[in-house]
Amino acid sequence: MSECWPGDWRTNRRELLQSALLAATTPWLCGCGESPPSLKGEMLSPSFDLGHRIRDGFRPPTPEGTPKEVDVLIVGGGIAGLSAGWRLKRAGMENFRILEMEHVAGGTSRSDRSDLTAYPWGAHYVPFPNEQNRALLQLLEEMGAVSQRPDGRWGAAESVACRTPQERLFAGGRWGEGLFPAHLATQEDARQWERFEAEINRWIDWRDAEGRPAFTIPVDRCSPAAEVTRLDALTMAEWLNRIGVTSNLIHWYVDYCCRDDYGLNVDQTSAWAGIFYFASRKTKSTEEELPILTWPAGNGAIVDFLSALLAPQLETGQAVFHLRPGETRTTVAVFDLQTQTAKEFSAKQVIFAAPQFMALFLIPTLSEERRAATREFQYGSWVVANLHLSGRPPESDYPLSWDNVLFESLSLGYVVATHQLGSDFGPTVWTWYYPLCDEIPAEARKKLLNSTWEDWTALVLKDLDAAHPDLRKYLTKIDVMRWGHAMVQPRPGFVTGEARMQARQPFGSIHFAGTDLSGLALMEEAFYHGLRAAEEVLAAIGTEFRSMIAT
Repeated sequence: MSECWPGDWRTNRRELLQSALLAATTPWLCGCGESPPSLKGEMLSPSFDLGHRIRDGFRPPTPEGTPKEVDVLIVGGGIAGLSAGWRLKRAGMENFRILEMEHVAGGTSRSDRSDLTAYPWGAHYVPFPNEQNRALLQLLEEMGAVSQRPDGRWGAAESVACRTPQERLFAGGRWGEGLFPAHLATQEDARQWERFEAEINRWIDWRDAEGRPAFTIPVDRCSPAAEVTRLDALTMAEWLNRIGVTSNLIHWYVDYCCRDDYGLNVDQTSAWAGIFYFASRKTKSTEEELPILTWPAGNGAIVDFLSALLAPQLETGQAVFHLRPGETRTTVAVFDLQTQTAKEFSAKQVIFAAPQFMALFLIPTLSEERRAATREFQYGSWVVANLHLSGRPPESDYPLSWDNVLFESLSLGYVVATHQLGSDFGPTVWTWYYPLCDEIPAEARKKLLNSTWEDWTALVLKDLDAAHPDLRKYLTKIDVMRWGHAMVQPRPGFVTGEARMQARQPFGSIHFAGTDLSGLALMEEAFYHGLRAAEEVLAAIGTEFRSMIAT
């Protein structure tokens, strides 16, 4: 062990929370509610006000004229809704519409652009799909991100495979390669790390009596065997302790991974979901790690591709506020935010690709059983800040990487938007991520709504100060995005619970999509459920097709 272990990160995190999250009505940092006077920026968010008005029973004026008839209407233009549209279009369908409330599509995969570069406002990478995920490989091939080699294997385009250096961690006062603080580890930490890896490898290689893996993507292909599903009754911290992994360092690392993918800490995340994070992307433990696919815009590059392809069908600024299923068609009431007028659509089939909690307010005739199931879905709040820099702060030790993480921080660190451009000098944009996972979700959202740009700017600067004491010299702007319902939370009991399965069942001619139906907020799961719902619709209207998701 080369340096002194800094202490129990759980205690440190509680102390940070006490100082950083004092109350919704005061600055989130004691005495630090102000940003440097020359710094500028914006506080952004999805349409909180309109969403809350719809929740509270908002009713626009009565629509004029007759409803516009379409074969299929897709509610929600995130990855799931766009993927559903992609699938319908591949089946030869054109008479459908995708309605998105925001002024841009993409949901938490949306992005933005400066004069220098594109940059993400949320999801920013996709792990290379395994070869069984043929549909996703097909989409990525259409984008030019992957291609099939003469030997039949798939490879990533050089411009999209994350270039080195990929990851680094600031711990013990210096940057080091990778995300595990190995230079702080004792021999006992190292022994327990081997134990942890061996257990994860066992789950990667595990198969049930029918040959199904314990963990794979999509979740629908995971084994339902009791040996696997009972993991969902534990927290990830409990599971680590049960296998004899009590190391503070390993618990911190797994905590970081859970916060990164799920917006929950290690004491809140289902052990099923925690092991899924490590075991689902390999078919054999001996396989090499597959590359991460990323773009300057993050997953906004996927959104941009699908939005362009679906331009004739995609309508933004359209707030759906009521769905009324009938015997043969569903009437959908919409408020056009551009014209401030109401209108209606009449659809043979509907794909509801908005978050599940919105179904409670938009589909008044949902049964009480379905409503009870939907209420079990919990969503975490996030903040994403984009830091615009005129240059790079001086570096020592390990160089600036794509992903830059701070040991014991409440944040997830930042990714560098210009990394894939091969631009290692000069101006850049850093995207900083902060999950509010140490709060009760409703309380976290309340604090989020009452926070200010000054609060978050102060927190960003304080968070990065130890690693980048000269950062303020290079900052020109910080823009902050608040996500109130950013990610579904896989708490113990939810992934294998009945509520999740009930919520995906069609309600008359309304079919449901969205990554929350997997219990995991992953691009691959949103894509899968978009395709699944689209194929339900194709079957319902009698269109012949060959499934893209069948095993």
